Amino acid sequence: MTTRLRTAHTADLTPAELRAVRALLHDAFDGEFDDEDFEHGLGGIHALVHDGSGLAAHGSVVMRRARHRGRWLRVGHVEAVGVRPDVRRAGLGGRVMEALERFVDRAYDLGVLSASDDGARLYAARGWRPWTGRVSALSPEGVVHLPEEEGSVYLRPALAGPLDPGHGLVFDWRDGDVL
Repeated sequence: MTTRLRTAHTADLTPAELRAVRALLHDAFDGEFDDEDFEHGLGGIHALVHDGSGLAAHGSVVMRRARHRGRWLRVGHVEAVGVRPDVRRAGLGGRVMEALERFVDRAYDLGVLSASDDGARLYAARGWRPWTGRVSALSPEGVVHLPEEEGSVYLRPALAGPLDPGHGLVFDWRDGDVL
């Protein structure tokens, strides 16, 4: 199978490409990828893998902020990673992650993603580590604890170096799933 990887900012994707990404993610997540999830993956860098049948894999990294030990960090938040069902387990998710990690490692203090059970194996094999500390967000009403996110948040230290799980992470707020 011959594939082609392309990275591009959201602003450089055509409406047809964005529709193809949306359709791929709908299929990759068995219809459980809603409009807010899609929007969370916009505004940053996309990694797109094409094969002879079209778009085969996608992921994006968008900038967010997280506070740790009184310092706000630039976070490269990996979003919308999905592989077309008929080409899973062929290394395409790894190709997407390799492309996104280059941006995370060079442009952000920290890489963050929220892993599904299926995705966690891929991320762990690539050096992402589960965050064992508290996870919160700065909501319109103030800081709120997000216990349902704990255990699924994975980090890539990038420029910040190791973080202390004894001190939590407080993420910026967004509608829908905060992480």
